Amino acid sequence: MKRRLLLLLSMLLAFTLVAAACGDDAETDAGSDDSSDSDDSADSSGASAVTAAFIYIGEPGDAGWTWAHDQGRQAAEAATGATTITFENIPEGSPEFDQAVRDAIADGADVIFATSFGYIDAMEALSGEFPDVAFDHATGYKSNDTNFGNYFGRIYQARYLTGLAAGGASASGNVGYVAAFPIPEVIRGINAFTLGVRAANPDATVTVNWTSTWFDPAVEGDSAQALLDAGADVIAMHQDSTAAGEAAEAAGARWVSYNSDMSAFAPTAYVASAIWDWGPYYTSTIEKVAAGNYSGGAYWGGMDDGIVQIGSLAADVSDETRAVIDARTDEMIAGTWDPFTGPINDQDGNEVIADGVVPNDGDLLGMFYFVEGVIGEIPEG
Repeated sequence: MKRRLLLLLSMLLAFTLVAAACGDDAETDAGSDDSSDSDDSADSSGASAVTAAFIYIGEPGDAGWTWAHDQGRQAAEAATGATTITFENIPEGSPEFDQAVRDAIADGADVIFATSFGYIDAMEALSGEFPDVAFDHATGYKSNDTNFGNYFGRIYQARYLTGLAAGGASASGNVGYVAAFPIPEVIRGINAFTLGVRAANPDATVTVNWTSTWFDPAVEGDSAQALLDAGADVIAMHQDSTAAGEAAEAAGARWVSYNSDMSAFAPTAYVASAIWDWGPYYTSTIEKVAAGNYSGGAYWGGMDDGIVQIGSLAADVSDETRAVIDARTDEMIAGTWDPFTGPINDQDGNEVIADGVVPNDGDLLGMFYFVEGVIGEIPEG
């Protein structure tokens, strides 16, 4: 595992988008094809003539990763008038993926959106076979300058903001974090969250519990419970189910969710959420395909693009905390401040980002250390 991660890191430094595995919120048992035509009110861009296929590793059945992408699909369909086709429960590295892409192209797809990291190699191969089709891959590090691109967002920005809310909500200063896999995307999120927590509560710590899964409610719930049993009074997560929040709710603790505003699932525990809005990106890409301007490459948008946001805040988040969140949000949108602005030390007290320095994207994309305030280790195996 370590060797594989190091290889990915070296690739990440050479490319311009995060090599982030993306898990999902449903099991991968059988593929399905669901197409829908939207309102024929064609816009001037001609985007209503585009057919866009979306390939999902699971089903958009709850508030997780696939749900967020499917909300983006629906928003883009409504905005552009494009026809969209969805393929669900398509396993990574499987013949089913190849077949889904071929079926989509046979059905007239002009652009293929693949929304899980493990599709990356097949997307690269198929983009060469079908040069007249646009291939766009969520997360990853491979692309070309013609018809194959990758896209992701600076979710760490929203995680910092939720850290501010979590730090203010924690009476004990003991915050827990249920984390999926030790890859730069997840590590970067833990670090940004911790920086936010400690900006609000300087003596607080964030204890990490790894699950080695993207979606497994039983494992996620047990991981959250272990953190709660150890004294955590706020639980954050990089997972796709609501199990961590449900555990926090049952324990009388608080919770920060991910992917979407999951407040309805644990309303008493809920504090804040780091959320995705894929709609603007999908809309823009479909319009580029319609105009013949799609040219692959890499996209890593942030709060200024609206692709990442902070969701609703609990009613008891203080006015003071809200004001800080609003100010930092405005600064990130304006591009005048970043959560990783130095000085920042690692968890051993060594300076890793100098005073006033903002790391370049290569350093952020390859982040493989914990900042001061994080309790836990990045697994070796």
